[in-house]
Order: sequence, then structure tokens, then C-alpha cells
Amino acid sequence: MGQKVNPIGLRLGINRTWDSRWFANTGEYGQLLHEDIKIRKYLEKELKQAAISKVVIERPHKKCRVTIHAARPGLIIGKKGADIEKLRKKLMEMTKSET
Repeated sequence: MGQKVNPIGLRLGINRTWDSRWFANTGEYGQLLHEDIKIRKYLEKELKQAAISKVVIERPHKKCRVTIHAARPGLIIGKKGADIEKLRKKLMEMTKSET
């Protein structure tokens, strides 16, 4: 009779790390969590063809850093970085902070 354990929770700190790395005070935790969920859903919807495997969100002081791991990064970047700038502007609108 084995115990069922979440594989991500078991591997955290051993050979995997968290997908969201930030700390928030009690009052703003819910807002930041909803922003993370909105960012992930937006990226999943908009960049479906890029085969995204992982999205890491870090929040240093009053900023938001989003790292996208994808099989086809050329679709995200676009010609001469035009698409990545559009994506950055959209994320700045969503988070209301520097991205």
C-alpha cells in the first residue's frame, strides 16, 4: 500500500525548482497570484505554436521577470525582436510594473 505523492512537490529542491519565485506581504499575495495565473494563461493561449514547456515568473522589487522556455523561440522573438516587444508591452499592461 504505497502513498500517493505529488511528483513536483517531491522533486522541489532536489532536481527541480519553483515555477514562481517571489515573496509578498499578506495584503498583496492574492493579487500577485492572480497576475501569475493571468500571465500563464495568456502565454499559453498566444504562444501555442511555440511549444512552451515552462514559464518561470520572478518578482524582484517592483518588477516582474518572465522567463519562457520554448522549443521554438523564433516564434516568440519574431523578426528583429518585434514580437517580443509586443509581448513585453502586453505583459507590462497586465502587471502594471516593469517587465
